[in-house]
Amino acid sequence: MPHNLLKAVFAIAAVVAVSNIPVISSPSPVDEIPAGYIPSGKAMFTQYCASCHGPEGKGDGPSAFTLKRPPSDLTALTATHMGEFPRQYVMNVLRFGPGLSAHGSSDMPTWGSIFQVIDKSNENAVQQRINKLTTYIASLQKK
Repeated sequence: MPHNLLKAVFAIAAVVAVSNIPVISSPSPVDEIPAGYIPSGKAMFTQYCASCHGPEGKGDGPSAFTLKRPPSDLTALTATHMGEFPRQYVMNVLRFGPGLSAHGSSDMPTWGSIFQVIDKSNENAVQQRINKLTTYIASLQKK
């Protein structure tokens, strides 16, 4: 019996010792985006637009040289539209694409359909993205 009692004590001691060891769990996923999250206009511009239009929207991004025609200088939209920022036009280009030559090149993606996929066809989220991006582009206008 003393031998069995000794085994039991060691078994209990082992369980207690193991239970005090912190369990290493995988960290929470950093890449998970909360449902309904819409990035800022600047963040989306940096992620989706700056590679072609450049960080300041002047059409001088690092990928611009690969396009058939240079990307538009987004800082000149107000100047080329009689001094008024063409908000609805910009929203339509973002939503439906540039058309054949309205934006300078058909190389530009149609962001509306891409946002539909990203936002799982949540129309409100898509519209918020387009509004934020349009507002940010308006802020880039030459003064």
